[in-house]
Amino acid sequence: MPGGGAMVAASGAGRPEYPGGLTMFVSMACLVAATGGLIFGYDIGVSGGVTSMDPFLSRFFPSVYRAQSAAAAAAGGNQYCRFDSQLLTMFTSSLYLAALASSLGAATVTRVAGRKWSMFAGGLVFLAGCALNGAAANVAMLIVGRVLLGVGIGFANQSVPVYLSEMAPARMRGMLNNGFQMMITTGVLAANLINYGTARIAGGWGWRVSLGLERRYRPQLVMSVLIPTLQQLTGINVTPNSLLERGRRGEARRMLQRVRGEGVDVEDEYNDLVAAGEASHAVASPWRDILRRRNRPPLVMAVAIPLFQQLTGINVIMFYAPVLFRTLGFGGGASLMSAVITGGVNMAATLVSVLAVDRVGRRALFLEGGAQMVASQAAVGALIGARLGWSGTAAIPAGYAAAVVAAMCVYVAAFAWSWGPLAWLVPSEVMPLEVRPAGQSITVAVNMAMTFAVAQAFLPLLCRLRFVLFVFFAGWVAAMTAFVALFVPETKGVPIEDMAAVWSDHWYWKRFVDGDGDGARRRGDIEMGHK
Repeated sequence: MPGGGAMVAASGAGRPEYPGGLTMFVSMACLVAATGGLIFGYDIGVSGGVTSMDPFLSRFFPSVYRAQSAAAAAAGGNQYCRFDSQLLTMFTSSLYLAALASSLGAATVTRVAGRKWSMFAGGLVFLAGCALNGAAANVAMLIVGRVLLGVGIGFANQSVPVYLSEMAPARMRGMLNNGFQMMITTGVLAANLINYGTARIAGGWGWRVSLGLERRYRPQLVMSVLIPTLQQLTGINVTPNSLLERGRRGEARRMLQRVRGEGVDVEDEYNDLVAAGEASHAVASPWRDILRRRNRPPLVMAVAIPLFQQLTGINVIMFYAPVLFRTLGFGGGASLMSAVITGGVNMAATLVSVLAVDRVGRRALFLEGGAQMVASQAAVGALIGARLGWSGTAAIPAGYAAAVVAAMCVYVAAFAWSWGPLAWLVPSEVMPLEVRPAGQSITVAVNMAMTFAVAQAFLPLLCRLRFVLFVFFAGWVAAMTAFVALFVPETKGVPIEDMAAVWSDHWYWKRFVDGDGDGARRRGDIEMGHK
Protein backbone atom coordinates (compact mmCIF):
# COMPACT_ATOMS: atom_id res chain seq x y z
CA MET A 1 0.00 0.00 0.00
CA PRO A 2 1.65 3.28 -1.04
CA GLY A 3 1.85 6.09 1.42
CA GLY A 4 2.33 6.13 5.13
CA GLY A 5 -1.12 6.92 6.39
CA ALA A 6 -2.67 4.94 9.21
CA MET A 7 -5.22 2.28 8.36
CA VAL A 8 -7.96 0.91 10.56
CA ALA A 9 -9.48 -2.53 10.50
CA ALA A 10 -12.99 -2.93 9.23
CA SER A 11 -15.11 -4.40 11.93
CA GLY A 12 -15.72 -8.07 11.34
CA ALA A 13 -14.53 -7.91 7.73
CA GLY A 14 -10.87 -8.87 8.24
CA ARG A 15 -9.65 -6.14 5.87
CA PRO A 16 -8.41 -2.57 6.37
CA GLU A 17 -10.30 0.56 5.42
CA TYR A 18 -9.51 4.23 5.23
CA PRO A 19 -9.83 6.36 8.39
CA GLY A 20 -12.42 9.09 8.70
CA GLY A 21 -16.15 8.96 9.21
CA LEU A 22 -19.27 10.75 8.07
CA THR A 23 -18.70 14.47 8.44
CA MET A 24 -21.36 17.16 8.53
CA PHE A 25 -20.05 18.49 5.21
CA VAL A 26 -20.53 15.16 3.44
CA SER A 27 -23.94 14.66 5.06
CA MET A 28 -25.17 18.03 3.78
CA ALA A 29 -23.72 17.53 0.29
CA CYS A 30 -25.23 14.05 -0.08
CA LEU A 31 -28.61 15.21 1.25
CA VAL A 32 -28.82 18.08 -1.22
CA ALA A 33 -27.67 15.91 -4.14
CA ALA A 34 -30.02 13.03 -3.26
CA THR A 35 -33.03 15.34 -3.35
CA GLY A 36 -32.62 15.22 -7.11
CA GLY A 37 -34.53 11.96 -6.82
CA LEU A 38 -37.64 13.94 -5.89
CA ILE A 39 -38.06 15.14 -9.47
CA PHE A 40 -38.06 11.54 -10.72
CA GLY A 41 -40.37 10.21 -8.02
CA TYR A 42 -42.91 13.02 -8.20
CA ASP A 43 -43.23 12.63 -11.93
CA ILE A 44 -43.71 8.85 -11.67
CA GLY A 45 -46.55 9.38 -9.20
CA VAL A 46 -48.30 12.36 -10.75
CA SER A 47 -48.55 10.94 -14.28
CA GLY A 48 -50.32 7.76 -13.20
CA GLY A 49 -52.71 9.71 -11.00
CA VAL A 50 -53.90 12.23 -13.56
CA THR A 51 -54.39 9.55 -16.22
CA SER A 52 -56.95 7.89 -13.96
CA MET A 53 -58.97 11.12 -13.56
CA ASP A 54 -62.04 11.30 -15.81
CA PRO A 55 -61.83 15.07 -16.52
CA PHE A 56 -58.22 14.71 -17.68
CA LEU A 57 -59.07 11.74 -19.90
CA SER A 58 -62.12 13.42 -21.41
CA ARG A 59 -60.08 16.50 -22.33
CA PHE A 60 -56.89 14.92 -23.70
CA PHE A 61 -57.75 11.27 -24.38
CA PRO A 62 -61.49 11.15 -25.22
CA SER A 63 -61.33 7.70 -26.85
CA VAL A 64 -59.91 6.22 -23.66
CA TYR A 65 -62.55 8.01 -21.60
CA ARG A 66 -65.34 6.62 -23.77
CA ALA A 67 -63.91 3.09 -23.60
CA GLN A 68 -63.54 3.03 -19.84
CA SER A 69 -66.95 4.65 -19.33
CA ALA A 70 -68.54 1.99 -21.54
CA ALA A 71 -66.77 -0.80 -19.64
CA ALA A 72 -67.92 0.66 -16.33
CA ALA A 73 -71.51 1.08 -17.48
CA ALA A 74 -71.92 -2.26 -19.23
CA ALA A 75 -72.39 -5.29 -17.02
CA GLY A 76 -69.77 -7.83 -18.02
CA GLY A 77 -67.51 -5.26 -19.70
CA ASN A 78 -63.88 -6.32 -20.14
CA GLN A 79 -61.95 -4.80 -17.24
CA TYR A 80 -58.52 -5.66 -18.68
CA CYS A 81 -58.78 -3.45 -21.78
CA ARG A 82 -60.33 -0.28 -20.38
CA PHE A 83 -57.18 1.82 -20.80
CA ASP A 84 -55.59 0.18 -23.85
CA SER A 85 -54.31 3.23 -25.79
CA GLN A 86 -50.88 3.78 -27.32
CA LEU A 87 -51.37 7.56 -27.19
CA LEU A 88 -52.04 7.41 -23.45
CA THR A 89 -48.99 5.26 -22.82
CA MET A 90 -46.90 7.57 -25.03
CA PHE A 91 -47.83 10.47 -22.72
CA THR A 92 -46.40 8.53 -19.79
CA SER A 93 -43.45 6.81 -21.43
CA SER A 94 -42.13 9.60 -23.69
CA LEU A 95 -40.25 10.93 -20.68
CA TYR A 96 -38.12 7.80 -20.49
CA LEU A 97 -37.18 7.87 -24.16
CA ALA A 98 -35.90 11.43 -23.73
CA ALA A 99 -34.06 10.45 -20.55
CA LEU A 100 -32.33 7.66 -22.46
CA ALA A 101 -30.93 10.05 -25.08
CA SER A 102 -29.96 12.77 -22.61
CA SER A 103 -28.15 10.38 -20.25
CA LEU A 104 -25.67 9.54 -23.01
CA GLY A 105 -24.87 13.21 -23.59
CA ALA A 106 -24.68 13.78 -19.84
CA ALA A 107 -21.60 11.53 -19.66
CA THR A 108 -19.56 14.10 -21.60
CA VAL A 109 -20.82 16.98 -19.46
CA THR A 110 -20.02 15.03 -16.27
CA ARG A 111 -16.51 14.11 -17.41
CA VAL A 112 -15.58 17.58 -18.70
CA ALA A 113 -17.41 19.92 -16.30
CA GLY A 114 -17.94 17.72 -13.25
CA ARG A 115 -20.86 16.10 -11.43
CA LYS A 116 -22.25 19.35 -10.01
CA TRP A 117 -22.81 21.09 -13.35
CA SER A 118 -24.42 18.01 -14.85
CA MET A 119 -26.97 18.07 -12.01
CA PHE A 120 -27.42 21.82 -12.54
CA ALA A 121 -28.15 21.37 -16.26
CA GLY A 122 -30.71 18.70 -15.47
CA GLY A 123 -32.52 21.02 -13.06
CA LEU A 124 -32.81 23.84 -15.59
CA VAL A 125 -34.25 21.64 -18.35
CA PHE A 126 -36.67 20.09 -15.88
CA LEU A 127 -37.94 23.57 -14.98
CA ALA A 128 -38.80 24.20 -18.62
CA GLY A 129 -40.65 20.89 -18.87
CA CYS A 130 -42.69 21.65 -15.75
CA ALA A 131 -43.74 25.02 -17.12
CA LEU A 132 -44.90 23.50 -20.41
CA ASN A 133 -46.79 20.64 -18.75
CA GLY A 134 -48.53 22.97 -16.31
CA ALA A 135 -49.78 25.16 -19.16
CA ALA A 136 -50.66 22.31 -21.56
CA ALA A 137 -53.71 22.87 -23.76
CA ASN A 138 -53.40 19.77 -25.94
CA VAL A 139 -51.71 16.38 -26.12
CA ALA A 140 -48.77 17.71 -28.14
CA MET A 141 -47.87 20.20 -25.39
CA LEU A 142 -48.17 17.45 -22.79
CA ILE A 143 -45.79 15.15 -24.64
CA VAL A 144 -43.23 17.89 -25.45
CA GLY A 145 -43.27 18.85 -21.78
CA ARG A 146 -42.72 15.22 -20.82
CA VAL A 147 -39.75 15.05 -23.20
CA LEU A 148 -38.14 18.06 -21.47
CA LEU A 149 -38.80 16.46 -18.09
CA GLY A 150 -37.06 13.35 -19.40
CA VAL A 151 -33.97 15.29 -20.45
CA GLY A 152 -33.68 16.72 -16.94
CA ILE A 153 -34.15 13.32 -15.33
CA GLY A 154 -31.53 11.79 -17.64
CA PHE A 155 -28.93 14.29 -16.45
CA ALA A 156 -29.89 13.90 -12.79
CA ASN A 157 -29.91 10.10 -12.80
CA GLN A 158 -26.56 9.99 -14.59
CA SER A 159 -24.73 12.27 -12.19
CA VAL A 160 -26.34 11.94 -8.73
CA PRO A 161 -25.55 8.24 -8.01
CA VAL A 162 -21.92 8.76 -9.12
CA TYR A 163 -21.63 11.87 -6.93
CA LEU A 164 -23.02 10.04 -3.90
CA SER A 165 -20.80 6.97 -4.36
CA GLU A 166 -17.67 9.11 -4.63
CA MET A 167 -18.43 11.34 -1.65
CA ALA A 168 -19.37 8.60 0.83
CA PRO A 169 -16.94 6.69 3.07
CA ALA A 170 -16.73 3.08 1.82
CA ARG A 171 -18.50 1.61 4.86
CA MET A 172 -21.41 4.07 4.49
CA ARG A 173 -21.62 4.23 0.71
CA GLY A 174 -24.70 2.05 0.47
CA MET A 175 -26.64 4.07 3.03
CA LEU A 176 -25.82 7.45 1.48
CA ASN A 177 -26.35 6.30 -2.11
CA ASN A 178 -29.70 4.78 -1.18
CA GLY A 179 -30.75 8.25 -0.10
CA PHE A 180 -31.34 8.88 -3.82
CA GLN A 181 -33.91 6.06 -3.95
CA MET A 182 -35.39 7.30 -0.67
CA MET A 183 -36.04 10.66 -2.29
CA ILE A 184 -37.61 8.97 -5.32
CA THR A 185 -40.07 7.14 -3.08
CA THR A 186 -40.79 10.35 -1.17
CA GLY A 187 -41.65 12.05 -4.45
CA VAL A 188 -43.93 9.15 -5.45
CA LEU A 189 -45.80 9.28 -2.14
CA ALA A 190 -46.16 13.06 -2.29
CA ALA A 191 -47.61 12.83 -5.80
CA ASN A 192 -50.04 10.08 -4.74
CA LEU A 193 -51.30 12.14 -1.81
CA ILE A 194 -51.72 15.23 -3.99
CA ASN A 195 -53.57 13.24 -6.67
CA TYR A 196 -55.92 11.79 -4.06
CA GLY A 197 -56.76 15.25 -2.81
CA THR A 198 -57.10 16.98 -6.18
CA ALA A 199 -59.33 14.23 -7.61
CA ARG A 200 -61.96 15.22 -5.03
CA ILE A 201 -62.11 18.86 -6.16
CA ALA A 202 -65.53 19.72 -7.52
CA GLY A 203 -65.64 21.01 -11.07
CA GLY A 204 -63.24 18.51 -12.62
CA TRP A 205 -60.14 20.72 -12.69
CA GLY A 206 -58.18 18.86 -10.00
CA TRP A 207 -55.79 17.36 -12.55
CA ARG A 208 -54.59 20.89 -13.37
CA VAL A 209 -53.66 21.36 -9.71
CA SER A 210 -51.62 18.14 -9.79
CA LEU A 211 -49.71 19.18 -12.90
CA GLY A 212 -49.53 22.77 -11.68
CA LEU A 213 -48.11 21.66 -8.35
CA GLU A 214 -45.44 19.83 -10.32
CA ARG A 215 -44.45 23.27 -11.44
CA ARG A 216 -44.88 24.93 -8.02
CA TYR A 217 -43.65 22.03 -5.90
CA ARG A 218 -40.37 22.35 -7.81
CA PRO A 219 -38.03 19.83 -6.30
CA GLN A 220 -36.06 20.62 -9.43
CA LEU A 221 -35.09 23.92 -7.77
CA VAL A 222 -32.91 21.79 -5.52
CA MET A 223 -31.06 20.68 -8.64
CA SER A 224 -30.80 24.07 -10.33
CA VAL A 225 -30.33 26.36 -7.32
CA LEU A 226 -29.07 24.43 -4.28
CA ILE A 227 -26.63 22.18 -6.14
CA PRO A 228 -24.60 25.11 -7.53
CA THR A 229 -24.36 26.58 -4.01
CA LEU A 230 -22.97 23.41 -2.45
CA GLN A 231 -19.63 25.11 -1.98
CA GLN A 232 -21.23 27.91 0.02
CA LEU A 233 -23.40 25.53 2.05
CA THR A 234 -20.83 22.85 2.79
CA GLY A 235 -17.47 23.79 1.36
CA ILE A 236 -17.87 20.88 -1.08
CA ASN A 237 -18.83 21.43 -4.70
CA VAL A 238 -17.07 18.61 -6.55
CA THR A 239 -15.75 15.20 -5.59
CA PRO A 240 -12.01 14.46 -5.19
CA ASN A 241 -12.38 11.83 -7.91
CA SER A 242 -13.80 14.37 -10.33
CA LEU A 243 -10.94 16.80 -9.67
CA LEU A 244 -8.33 14.09 -10.20
CA GLU A 245 -10.09 13.03 -13.37
CA ARG A 246 -9.41 16.54 -14.66
CA GLY A 247 -5.79 16.62 -13.45
CA ARG A 248 -6.28 19.02 -10.49
CA ARG A 249 -4.30 17.14 -7.83
CA GLY A 250 -3.80 19.92 -5.31
CA GLU A 251 -7.48 20.76 -5.16
CA ALA A 252 -8.33 17.06 -4.96
CA ARG A 253 -6.01 16.59 -1.94
CA ARG A 254 -7.58 19.53 -0.12
CA MET A 255 -11.10 18.39 -1.02
CA LEU A 256 -10.44 14.86 0.26
CA GLN A 257 -9.20 16.29 3.57
CA ARG A 258 -12.34 18.39 3.81
CA VAL A 259 -14.54 15.40 3.00
CA ARG A 260 -12.96 13.02 5.52
CA GLY A 261 -12.48 15.62 8.27
CA GLU A 262 -9.69 17.85 9.49
CA GLY A 263 -6.95 15.94 11.29
CA VAL A 264 -7.72 12.64 9.55
CA ASP A 265 -4.78 11.01 7.77
CA VAL A 266 -5.94 10.71 4.15
CA GLU A 267 -2.56 9.83 2.61
CA ASP A 268 -3.37 6.22 1.78
CA GLU A 269 -6.74 7.04 0.25
CA TYR A 270 -5.29 9.96 -1.67
CA ASN A 271 -2.50 7.85 -3.14
CA ASP A 272 -4.99 5.27 -4.34
CA LEU A 273 -7.22 7.97 -5.81
CA VAL A 274 -4.20 9.46 -7.61
CA ALA A 275 -3.41 6.07 -9.14
CA ALA A 276 -6.98 5.72 -10.30
CA GLY A 277 -6.98 9.33 -11.53
CA GLU A 278 -3.84 8.76 -13.58
CA ALA A 279 -5.52 5.82 -15.25
CA SER A 280 -8.55 7.98 -15.94
CA HIS A 281 -6.47 10.83 -17.33
CA ALA A 282 -4.69 8.44 -19.71
CA VAL A 283 -7.98 7.32 -21.27
CA ALA A 284 -8.80 9.45 -24.31
CA SER A 285 -12.09 7.72 -25.10
CA PRO A 286 -13.94 6.19 -22.14
CA TRP A 287 -16.63 4.89 -24.49
CA ARG A 288 -14.02 2.80 -26.30
CA ASP A 289 -12.15 1.85 -23.14
CA ILE A 290 -15.26 0.53 -21.41
CA LEU A 291 -15.46 -2.17 -24.10
CA ARG A 292 -12.02 -3.56 -23.19
CA ARG A 293 -11.93 -7.08 -21.80
CA ARG A 294 -10.88 -5.99 -18.31
CA ASN A 295 -13.99 -3.81 -18.06
CA ARG A 296 -16.33 -6.59 -19.14
CA PRO A 297 -17.58 -7.43 -15.59
CA PRO A 298 -18.67 -3.87 -14.62
CA LEU A 299 -20.07 -3.34 -18.13
CA VAL A 300 -22.28 -6.42 -17.71
CA MET A 301 -23.49 -5.03 -14.36
CA ALA A 302 -24.21 -1.64 -15.98
CA VAL A 303 -26.43 -3.33 -18.58
CA ALA A 304 -27.94 -6.35 -16.82
CA ILE A 305 -28.93 -4.82 -13.47
CA PRO A 306 -31.02 -1.89 -14.79
CA LEU A 307 -32.48 -4.15 -17.49
CA PHE A 308 -33.60 -6.67 -14.90
CA GLN A 309 -34.87 -3.93 -12.59
CA GLN A 310 -37.49 -2.87 -15.12
CA LEU A 311 -38.48 -6.45 -15.87
CA THR A 312 -39.70 -6.70 -12.28
CA GLY A 313 -42.63 -4.58 -13.52
CA ILE A 314 -42.28 -2.11 -10.65
CA ASN A 315 -42.45 1.13 -12.60
CA VAL A 316 -45.57 0.15 -14.49
CA ILE A 317 -47.18 -0.71 -11.15
CA MET A 318 -46.07 2.56 -9.53
CA PHE A 319 -46.99 5.00 -12.29
CA TYR A 320 -49.99 3.02 -13.50
CA ALA A 321 -51.15 2.08 -9.99
CA PRO A 322 -54.36 4.17 -10.03
CA VAL A 323 -55.12 3.03 -13.60
CA LEU A 324 -54.37 -0.57 -12.68
CA PHE A 325 -56.62 -0.48 -9.63
CA ARG A 326 -59.43 1.05 -11.67
CA THR A 327 -58.93 -1.72 -14.22
CA LEU A 328 -59.42 -4.22 -11.39
CA GLY A 329 -62.78 -2.65 -10.60
CA PHE A 330 -61.87 -0.14 -7.87
CA GLY A 331 -63.67 3.20 -7.95
CA GLY A 332 -61.72 6.32 -8.90
CA GLY A 333 -61.18 7.48 -5.31
CA ALA A 334 -60.43 3.97 -4.09
CA SER A 335 -57.85 3.45 -6.82
CA LEU A 336 -56.03 6.64 -5.83
CA MET A 337 -56.11 5.66 -2.16
CA SER A 338 -54.68 2.24 -3.03
CA ALA A 339 -51.86 4.03 -4.85
CA VAL A 340 -51.24 6.11 -1.71
CA ILE A 341 -51.01 2.91 0.35
CA THR A 342 -48.51 1.27 -1.99
CA GLY A 343 -46.54 4.53 -2.15
CA GLY A 344 -46.33 4.63 1.64
CA VAL A 345 -45.14 1.03 1.77
CA ASN A 346 -42.57 1.84 -0.90
CA MET A 347 -41.15 4.72 1.12
CA ALA A 348 -41.07 2.83 4.43
CA ALA A 349 -39.39 -0.23 2.90
CA THR A 350 -36.75 1.95 1.20
CA LEU A 351 -35.80 3.20 4.67
CA VAL A 352 -35.17 -0.45 5.62
CA SER A 353 -32.65 -0.66 2.78
CA VAL A 354 -30.96 2.59 3.80
CA LEU A 355 -30.40 1.21 7.31
CA ALA A 356 -29.52 -2.38 6.31
CA VAL A 357 -27.47 -2.21 3.12
CA ASP A 358 -24.11 -1.56 4.80
CA ARG A 359 -24.84 -4.12 7.51
CA VAL A 360 -26.18 -7.18 5.70
CA GLY A 361 -24.70 -6.39 2.29
CA ARG A 362 -26.03 -6.05 -1.23
CA ARG A 363 -26.38 -9.73 -2.12
CA ALA A 364 -28.54 -10.60 0.90
CA LEU A 365 -31.03 -7.85 0.06
CA PHE A 366 -31.03 -8.77 -3.63
CA LEU A 367 -31.71 -12.45 -2.95
CA GLU A 368 -34.33 -12.03 -0.22
CA GLY A 369 -36.14 -9.32 -2.17
CA GLY A 370 -36.15 -11.44 -5.31
CA ALA A 371 -37.67 -14.46 -3.58
CA GLN A 372 -40.35 -12.28 -1.96
CA MET A 373 -41.20 -10.60 -5.27
CA VAL A 374 -41.61 -13.93 -7.07
CA ALA A 375 -44.07 -15.16 -4.44
CA SER A 376 -46.08 -11.92 -4.26
CA GLN A 377 -46.28 -11.39 -8.04
CA ALA A 378 -47.54 -14.96 -8.46
CA ALA A 379 -50.07 -14.30 -5.69
CA VAL A 380 -51.34 -11.11 -7.40
CA GLY A 381 -51.75 -12.99 -10.68
CA ALA A 382 -53.55 -15.86 -8.97
CA LEU A 383 -55.93 -13.55 -7.07
CA ILE A 384 -56.84 -11.53 -10.18
CA GLY A 385 -57.18 -14.62 -12.33
CA ALA A 386 -59.37 -16.42 -9.81
CA ARG A 387 -61.82 -13.53 -9.69
CA LEU A 388 -61.77 -11.92 -13.16
CA GLY A 389 -60.85 -15.02 -15.13
CA TRP A 390 -59.80 -14.69 -18.76
CA SER A 391 -62.83 -12.66 -19.82
CA GLY A 392 -62.31 -9.94 -17.19
CA THR A 393 -66.04 -9.44 -16.80
CA ALA A 394 -66.55 -10.00 -13.07
CA ALA A 395 -66.63 -7.35 -10.37
CA ILE A 396 -64.18 -7.48 -7.47
CA PRO A 397 -65.74 -7.20 -4.00
CA ALA A 398 -64.12 -4.99 -1.37
CA GLY A 399 -62.63 -7.81 0.68
CA TYR A 400 -61.08 -9.45 -2.35
CA ALA A 401 -59.73 -6.11 -3.54
CA ALA A 402 -58.06 -5.63 -0.16
CA ALA A 403 -56.27 -8.96 -0.61
CA VAL A 404 -54.97 -7.81 -4.02
CA VAL A 405 -53.68 -4.56 -2.50
CA ALA A 406 -52.03 -6.48 0.36
CA ALA A 407 -50.24 -8.84 -2.03
CA MET A 408 -49.11 -5.88 -4.12
CA CYS A 409 -47.78 -4.14 -1.00
CA VAL A 410 -45.70 -7.22 -0.15
CA TYR A 411 -44.26 -7.04 -3.65
CA VAL A 412 -43.58 -3.29 -3.47
CA ALA A 413 -41.87 -3.66 -0.07
CA ALA A 414 -39.56 -6.38 -1.41
CA PHE A 415 -38.60 -4.24 -4.39
CA ALA A 416 -38.07 -1.13 -2.27
CA TRP A 417 -35.43 -2.71 -0.05
CA SER A 418 -33.69 -4.64 -2.82
CA TRP A 419 -33.83 -3.97 -6.55
CA GLY A 420 -35.11 -0.40 -6.14
CA PRO A 421 -32.09 1.22 -4.50
CA LEU A 422 -29.47 -1.44 -5.31
CA ALA A 423 -29.98 -1.19 -9.07
CA TRP A 424 -28.67 2.40 -8.80
CA LEU A 425 -26.05 1.71 -6.12
CA VAL A 426 -24.19 -1.31 -7.47
CA PRO A 427 -23.51 -0.10 -11.06
CA SER A 428 -22.36 3.30 -9.78
CA GLU A 429 -19.85 1.80 -7.33
CA VAL A 430 -18.27 -0.96 -9.44
CA MET A 431 -17.13 1.18 -12.40
CA PRO A 432 -13.44 2.16 -12.65
CA LEU A 433 -12.90 5.91 -12.39
CA GLU A 434 -11.66 6.27 -15.97
CA VAL A 435 -14.95 4.98 -17.41
CA ARG A 436 -17.34 5.84 -14.57
CA PRO A 437 -19.34 8.62 -16.31
CA ALA A 438 -19.70 6.47 -19.45
CA GLY A 439 -20.67 3.45 -17.35
CA GLN A 440 -23.30 5.37 -15.40
CA SER A 441 -24.69 6.76 -18.65
CA ILE A 442 -25.07 3.21 -19.95
CA THR A 443 -26.87 2.25 -16.72
CA VAL A 444 -29.31 5.17 -17.01
CA ALA A 445 -29.81 4.62 -20.75
CA VAL A 446 -30.62 0.93 -20.30
CA ASN A 447 -32.91 1.73 -17.37
CA MET A 448 -34.80 4.37 -19.33
CA ALA A 449 -34.97 2.29 -22.51
CA MET A 450 -36.46 -0.61 -20.61
CA THR A 451 -38.80 1.67 -18.66
CA PHE A 452 -40.04 3.12 -21.95
CA ALA A 453 -40.49 -0.31 -23.52
CA VAL A 454 -42.27 -1.84 -20.53
CA ALA A 455 -44.45 1.23 -19.95
CA GLN A 456 -45.42 1.41 -23.60
CA ALA A 457 -46.27 -2.29 -23.69
CA PHE A 458 -47.93 -2.69 -20.28
CA LEU A 459 -51.54 -1.68 -21.01
CA PRO A 460 -51.67 -3.54 -24.36
CA LEU A 461 -50.12 -6.60 -22.70
CA LEU A 462 -52.60 -6.39 -19.82
CA CYS A 463 -55.42 -6.37 -22.38
CA ARG A 464 -54.01 -9.46 -24.12
CA LEU A 465 -52.29 -11.51 -21.41
CA ARG A 466 -54.74 -10.65 -18.61
CA PHE A 467 -53.68 -11.98 -15.21
CA VAL A 468 -50.88 -14.03 -16.80
CA LEU A 469 -48.94 -10.78 -17.16
CA PHE A 470 -48.12 -10.83 -13.44
CA VAL A 471 -46.86 -14.40 -13.73
CA PHE A 472 -44.73 -13.24 -16.67
CA PHE A 473 -43.05 -10.63 -14.45
CA ALA A 474 -42.62 -13.22 -11.67
CA GLY A 475 -40.71 -15.43 -14.10
CA TRP A 476 -38.32 -12.60 -14.90
CA VAL A 477 -37.77 -11.92 -11.20
CA ALA A 478 -36.85 -15.58 -10.70
CA ALA A 479 -34.33 -15.34 -13.57
CA MET A 480 -32.72 -12.18 -12.24
CA THR A 481 -32.47 -13.61 -8.72
CA ALA A 482 -30.53 -16.54 -10.19
CA PHE A 483 -28.30 -14.02 -12.01
CA VAL A 484 -27.49 -12.29 -8.71
CA ALA A 485 -26.75 -15.60 -6.99
CA LEU A 486 -24.27 -16.59 -9.69
CA PHE A 487 -22.70 -13.41 -11.01
CA VAL A 488 -23.10 -10.40 -8.68
CA PRO A 489 -20.31 -10.13 -6.07
CA GLU A 490 -20.56 -8.52 -2.66
CA THR A 491 -19.27 -4.93 -2.66
CA LYS A 492 -20.12 -3.94 0.92
CA GLY A 493 -17.30 -1.89 2.45
CA VAL A 494 -15.00 -2.12 -0.60
CA PRO A 495 -13.38 1.23 -1.55
CA ILE A 496 -14.47 2.13 -5.07
CA GLU A 497 -10.86 2.42 -6.28
CA ASP A 498 -10.27 -1.21 -5.19
CA MET A 499 -13.21 -2.80 -7.03
CA ALA A 500 -10.82 -4.63 -9.39
CA ALA A 501 -10.08 -7.01 -6.52
CA VAL A 502 -13.76 -7.97 -6.43
CA TRP A 503 -13.66 -9.21 -10.00
CA SER A 504 -10.31 -11.00 -9.70
CA ASP A 505 -11.67 -13.01 -6.76
CA HIS A 506 -14.95 -13.99 -8.43
CA TRP A 507 -15.32 -17.56 -9.71
CA TYR A 508 -16.45 -16.39 -13.17
CA TRP A 509 -15.30 -12.80 -13.69
CA LYS A 510 -11.67 -13.48 -12.75
CA ARG A 511 -11.04 -14.87 -16.25
CA PHE A 512 -11.56 -11.36 -17.65
CA VAL A 513 -9.22 -9.52 -15.26
CA ASP A 514 -6.49 -12.07 -14.40
CA GLY A 515 -3.17 -11.04 -15.87
CA ASP A 516 -4.38 -7.50 -16.53
CA GLY A 517 -2.65 -6.09 -13.47
CA ASP A 518 -5.65 -4.31 -12.04
CA GLY A 519 -6.41 -7.08 -9.61
CA ALA A 520 -3.13 -6.68 -7.79
CA ARG A 521 -4.19 -3.55 -5.95
CA ARG A 522 -6.06 -4.84 -2.91
CA ARG A 523 -5.96 -4.54 0.83
CA GLY A 524 -7.15 -7.92 1.93
CA ASP A 525 -9.63 -10.62 1.32
CA ILE A 526 -12.87 -9.40 -0.21
CA GLU A 527 -16.05 -11.02 0.99
CA MET A 528 -17.54 -12.81 -2.00
CA GLY A 529 -20.65 -14.78 -2.71
CA HIS A 530 -18.58 -17.22 -4.85
CA LYS A 531 -14.90 -18.05 -4.91
